[in-house]
Amino acid sequence: MADERKYEWGEGVYTLLSWFKQDRVKNAHVLVAGAGALGNEVVKNLALFGVGHITVVDFDRIEVSNLTRSVLFREQDAFSHAYKAQVVAERAMEINPQIRVDAIVGNLFSEVGFGIYRRADVVIGCLDSRLARYQLNRLCMRAGKTWVDGSIENLTGVVRVYAPGVNCYECGLSREEFNHIMLRTGCADVVRTQSSAGRVATTPVSASIIGAMQVQEALKVIHQESGEPTPFKSLTGKMLRYEGMNCTTKVYNFASWKSNCPAHRRWEPVRECPRLKASLTVTRALDVLRQELGVKAVEINMCNNKFIDFIACDNPEREFRVMIPESRLDHHISSDRELRQLSYRTLFHKHFYENLDYDFPYGDLTLQQVGIPPLDVLQVTTDRGQFFVELTGDLT
Repeated sequence: MADERKYEWGEGVYTLLSWFKQDRVKNAHVLVAGAGALGNEVVKNLALFGVGHITVVDFDRIEVSNLTRSVLFREQDAFSHAYKAQVVAERAMEINPQIRVDAIVGNLFSEVGFGIYRRADVVIGCLDSRLARYQLNRLCMRAGKTWVDGSIENLTGVVRVYAPGVNCYECGLSREEFNHIMLRTGCADVVRTQSSAGRVATTPVSASIIGAMQVQEALKVIHQESGEPTPFKSLTGKMLRYEGMNCTTKVYNFASWKSNCPAHRRWEPVRECPRLKASLTVTRALDVLRQELGVKAVEINMCNNKFIDFIACDNPEREFRVMIPESRLDHHISSDRELRQLSYRTLFHKHFYENLDYDFPYGDLTLQQVGIPPLDVLQVTTDRGQFFVELTGDLT
């Protein structure tokens, strides 16, 4: 019979480290944005350290090209086109059954409740585009959270740590980078464009090294306590660059903080409302907000995700009822044969709603159906000013 003796993860190992605070790590919550090569390494290491709660976010499915550098993926995952986030979560809990790993299949900006960012001790970015980093930075600054950025290409890798009041990703963008921020250069795309030259986007060694450095920096954040000195030197405000071809590592000062940057705006104070949850209809949510805030007029601002009821095209002149959040429109078009064929020769015009009030014609739809995820924070405009109200009821 297998030994079923209960044990504490890391006992007799991490307890030997003078700096390691096991209770703090066990009670920590880390949000990981991206479940590709870096995300695999990051989540694997967080699980080995015994971080008690991990949330991993990614909208992509696994491809065969991912298998060369993603330690948690298997061949069958690629053949079945499984979602990266779900597989990473399952495999991490196989490594350490004593932790909780939640998977969110979706966009980090529009399909992850802001309450998750608020409750994270630190955020780790394992992303492949400037747009995604731009969005993650805005959310972390909005929540007042430090985030650890990692990037890899070929035999090189970079780690940066962004913290409110010290440095900001958006502040460090050049004009050219900002103009190209909408380009998404995913790993699979790079592989396809470089296949004729026999090159691949990354190596498992680069992913392993950079992912390990990201977790190391995240643990430093977890161990920080206001007013207490720490034995660590952090990469906050700096950039570490690893270059494997010549085996060099350099650290550069890389802080940029501009006083007029719009990304620095904090959403505070946030009013937690246990009566609100994403499963409520829009009309019912407006009723609850009026009661909770003691106001007459109330409007929910859909700042992250507009609601589209129909799209129209010019050639031929037609309308298509879609009834989905804007974040799902591209997938809807690509999944519909007729819309996909039309998209090659015509532009679609979107009819959308970016504010929800009592005049919204689809008030019987739930908040989640119109594009507001569970545990999100609503930006609410009323006759008494603006409020930030959390869907705290989604915690139960």
